[in-house]
Amino acid sequence: MTEAKLGLIVVSVIIIAFAFAMRRFGALQTTGVVATTIITVAIAASLFLTQ
Repeated sequence: MTEAKLGLIVVSVIIIAFAFAMRRFGALQTTGVVATTIITVAIAASLFLTQ
């Protein structure tokens, strides 16, 4: 696994965790968290598989 792929995984996890933290504090609705999670996973998967 290259450093780029490892970085992609780490950043994706951080983005998803941040979205859940914002939901917990009431700054983001549940639909926003779901959308963020789906979009982040889709982008990360496409970038991961094309590198």
